[in-house]
Amino acid sequence: MVSIQSRYTVFPSDTTPNETLFSLCEQIKLRTHAPLLYVFKPHPHHDASTFLNTLRHSLSQALTIYYPVAGRLRWIQGGRWELHCNAKGAQLLEAICKDVTLDDLDDFVPTHLVSQLIPNIDYDVPIEDTPLLVAQLTRFPCGGVTIGAALCRGAIDGIATMRFMNTWAKLARGENIERAPCHDRNVLNSYKAHSGLHDHSEFHPPPPWLGPLEKDTKVAVAIVKLTGEQVKKLKHKGNSGSSSQRYSTFEVISGHLWRCVSKARYAGKREQPTRLTTLVNCRHRMKPPLPEDYAGNTAFPTMTACSFGEIMERPLSYAVGNVRAAIERVTGEFVESALDYIDKEKDMNLIRYNFHYPAPSVHKGAYKGNPNLFVVSWMNFSFKDADFGWGEPVYFGPGYMDSEGKAFLLNDANGDGIIVAISLQASHMDAFKRFFYRDIEQESLISKL
Repeated sequence: MVSIQSRYTVFPSDTTPNETLFSLCEQIKLRTHAPLLYVFKPHPHHDASTFLNTLRHSLSQALTIYYPVAGRLRWIQGGRWELHCNAKGAQLLEAICKDVTLDDLDDFVPTHLVSQLIPNIDYDVPIEDTPLLVAQLTRFPCGGVTIGAALCRGAIDGIATMRFMNTWAKLARGENIERAPCHDRNVLNSYKAHSGLHDHSEFHPPPPWLGPLEKDTKVAVAIVKLTGEQVKKLKHKGNSGSSSQRYSTFEVISGHLWRCVSKARYAGKREQPTRLTTLVNCRHRMKPPLPEDYAGNTAFPTMTACSFGEIMERPLSYAVGNVRAAIERVTGEFVESALDYIDKEKDMNLIRYNFHYPAPSVHKGAYKGNPNLFVVSWMNFSFKDADFGWGEPVYFGPGYMDSEGKAFLLNDANGDGIIVAISLQASHMDAFKRFFYRDIEQESLISKL
């Protein structure tokens, strides 16, 4: 068990602008926090007890640079929120884990004990009182430590989160920060433009489950790994039959995941519609591009849909091609239109429900089944730069997952492989794992299902 020893509120080290930020893109996000877990092996020349003071001091400096993270969200009309930069601060927790060592946590599957390494956020308190950042330093008897960081999805996206964490780490090492981030949300809002070319089905209700519901709807979480050689095999399969297209690693693995999850869920209805959703960073897709250090949220959803029958009967290249088409759809014009769509929406809670179902934060009723998949790329995140003076992290990944049908793709810290963290209905997980590895070696025949 993890035991919390102390709690600190950390304020910016200097006076920061008292301003209000409003972002159209951030309206489609959740008020919940992304759970980042960094794992550090024992360091022979550092004491974990003094490390906490280093983290507190450097976090205070980081909050002066990334001052919106020290603020709070507050509700405005239509289920929207704005970010009040009121310097109320972030929280830093100190915890110990006496019972296990880091080696006992194996692959750091984001459930049970591992989830206790991420700060627990109380969403029953008013949104105006919820910190946007809560971090937790956990010390282990082996001398290793973890840093679990929970950052509000409604205030910052993955790219900006990595830059914030790496800035905090750099300050903890006693180094200077050369470039200031851009916090002006109007930089992105200004691209809003009406276009009749996009219907933005990514904000429409997701395909419902058509089959009978199983009695046991518990969600299981698993880590599955691909070696560099397995990634090569998958990319070869995904690119077969196409002389012109060369699909990316993310596109191929996402298509492979979509097929395997659909097979695992298959209950005899080939006509069952299924949707894959992913997020696209639009910083470099706008014309002109957004500032390189834009620190707001620029991750826009895109989706592709077909039926279970289509994705299972056709080759991997079909699913991969659909993923590619969905990503390529996110042009600057697409984002301009999406901003206009969000601006005109009267009920943002409805968009959040359609976009994020079945996340527990938006769906409070009985589980209705889920034929869809949400894939998030944490690939190429510069997590190794998060050296707080304790050395590079030996592992980085999500520390908690509770939404059925969601997957994170990450680079393996030790090589050229890929790690997939996935949450599925527990009754489907074994079948998913079987298809996930078997289909790399051979294409399965739908007639055998």
